[in-house]
Amino acid sequence: MANKASPPSASFPSSPLSPLWPMQAAQAAAEYGIDAWQRSILTMDVLRERGNQYLEHTKSGKPPVLVFDYDTVLDARDFPKPANYALVRIKPDASHAKTDAKKRPFVVIDPRAGHGPGIGGFKMDSEIGIALQHGHPCYFVMFFPYPMPGQTIESVCAAEIAFMKKVNELHPDADGKPFVIGNCQGGWALIMLAALAPQHVGPLLLAGSPVSYWAGVEGKNPMRYSGGLLGGTWLASLAGDLGHGKFDGAYLVNNFEGLNPANTYWSKLYNLYAQVDTERERFLEFEKWWGGLFLMNKEEMEWITKNLFVGNKLSAGEVESFDGKHRVDIRNIRTPIVVFASWGDNITPPQQALNWIPDAYASVDEIRLNEQTIVYCLHEKIGHLGIFVSAGVAKRETSELASALDLIETLPPGLYEAVIQDTQPDMPGLAYLEGRYLIQFVPRTIEDILAFDDGREDEKAFEVVDRVAQINQGLYDTFASPLVKAMSSEASAEVSRAANPSRMERWGFSNLNPWMFWVQAMAENVRANRRAAAPDNPFTKAEREVSGRIEQSLDRVRDAKDAMSERMFKAIYEAPWLAAAVGLGADALGRRGPPSATWERDELKRLKRQEIESQFESGSVLDAWARMLLYVRREENVVDERPYNLMRRMIDEMDPEHRPALAAVKAAIKRQAFVLALDEERAIAALPALVPEMHLRRKGVEAARKVAGARGKLSAHQEERFRRLASVLSLDTPVRPRRAA
Repeated sequence: MANKASPPSASFPSSPLSPLWPMQAAQAAAEYGIDAWQRSILTMDVLRERGNQYLEHTKSGKPPVLVFDYDTVLDARDFPKPANYALVRIKPDASHAKTDAKKRPFVVIDPRAGHGPGIGGFKMDSEIGIALQHGHPCYFVMFFPYPMPGQTIESVCAAEIAFMKKVNELHPDADGKPFVIGNCQGGWALIMLAALAPQHVGPLLLAGSPVSYWAGVEGKNPMRYSGGLLGGTWLASLAGDLGHGKFDGAYLVNNFEGLNPANTYWSKLYNLYAQVDTERERFLEFEKWWGGLFLMNKEEMEWITKNLFVGNKLSAGEVESFDGKHRVDIRNIRTPIVVFASWGDNITPPQQALNWIPDAYASVDEIRLNEQTIVYCLHEKIGHLGIFVSAGVAKRETSELASALDLIETLPPGLYEAVIQDTQPDMPGLAYLEGRYLIQFVPRTIEDILAFDDGREDEKAFEVVDRVAQINQGLYDTFASPLVKAMSSEASAEVSRAANPSRMERWGFSNLNPWMFWVQAMAENVRANRRAAAPDNPFTKAEREVSGRIEQSLDRVRDAKDAMSERMFKAIYEAPWLAAAVGLGADALGRRGPPSATWERDELKRLKRQEIESQFESGSVLDAWARMLLYVRREENVVDERPYNLMRRMIDEMDPEHRPALAAVKAAIKRQAFVLALDEERAIAALPALVPEMHLRRKGVEAARKVAGARGKLSAHQEERFRRLASVLSLDTPVRPRRAA
């Protein structure tokens, strides 16, 4: 863009009494007037380009907005139960590391929540970009604009299971099962996939994924009240009938935009207007995805609203498998689950991302008994979309969590919080870190998760909402749906979709509008003669101040509307008479939570204890070393990557004939964590039986001391534990650390 040099600053002199004040004020006003007029023309032209981009993207079939090339591996439209999904393999370019077929594959599942696919690979610094930079084979689960006839959520889930089978077939020698990322609504789809086919997936990352839909904090999470205030799920059915059997994803986008009217109706466009010389490319790039609106079958949206948005059945373990033989139980997942959420997310707050944990498990002991590892990471302020599109998040949280997958798989079963911090020059063990961040895993409890919420008594009202929704749905299906279906047609559905504000604001400013033709010619002239105002122009400053006031006003309107909605919701659904009217007495509310103990659970505990009992006095040298490492770890039990990275290096330097496989190391650490938890003193007293050779005992303790010291000087507690090991293993002299090479 050819900008002319800005004129000298036209700011006012320090006092309006100066004789130069009127002239400089007039000069500043003229400068600002020209700049504001030119920015208006350029902004209109960018909106025209956005409209044309929307039409071109629609005409081309709305392909994923990925910045990476890809090849199609499987197309589910050809499956026996067809679905408009496909598995594609991402092709790395010259800027990425060479793909290593033996590395763990990465699979990204994007949300089908109104928009098209591609947000997980929207930029080079993204989830897909991180995988390619580290040399991992990378796959992407995409979908097409129109659903297949008869397509249901069952069809989609079956397709995704077939995709995961195929990825495993393509990488039989990989060093781990695929790492699967579920973004937003792709997260609940991933949970269902992993619960129904746990043998096909490795670690899971749920990024901004709502799983416990009723959860939230009073006064902060208004979106959860929408289903109740709209009378339940029947409106989704009405929208599907009006769409001639298809639900328009634009309605979901409208709901998202309504959460932040200041951004929707002012800030987004004002930021473009204020910085139109530099914002054009970024604006158009994002709007290509935001305006790519997709459709779902009515049956799909009905299933989602009944089972998730309103019913909240996934978190409670009440979703039945599609064959009706068993429930979709989150506890069936056998691989680590990583949850990434943000306090700045107004669509999926941390409570909705995490409250499934206390719904499934009464305590951390139950998590351990299930041999499950759950890790959560909380960002302080990033918004919902920033979880997927922010380059900063991709380089920090996404990259660190992905790099620590082997460590996460090595963690003893339990619940942890991932804490990521910048490294410091004086930090011990910097030689064992790569990059600028250190990731640590801090043990947490179920009470820590519940502390994020302000109590769960408010969720009783949502049980009433669910019952009211069922009644209204039945009435609609019986009396209204046949009439609406009779009046709708594909032509009327197309007109309705085109008139949706999310589409109309795009095609209305495109070249389809004859009034926009003069904008293009005028914009070219403006670019050739651009005269931007000086940054300190007083009128420019005043413009920014007015913009800030407008945002504040719209925020106040939003807050008032949200507060009124919350009060109305509580007045209706917390009323005892309504609960009684729909057949829910006081004793029937609030029954959700972890399943009660059963004889099967007690038998599982007995068998697990019996298994552990057999491992005290038996095991390999690797088991003994894992037992030592766990015994001498720091008393706070915080795990970070420095000792783990040092341990990996030490293993890699071993003689290939005696080098243990990483999978064997992970399994040994998990076994010994159970042994120590059951009876620590007995476990240490049994070490001589595992390592009868004296030289192996000494080497094992030396190696354990070296690994434990990767975090810095050993604590008094650790020194005492090493003395205890030396005594039990009959080592005559104190063990001292070897000098590093």
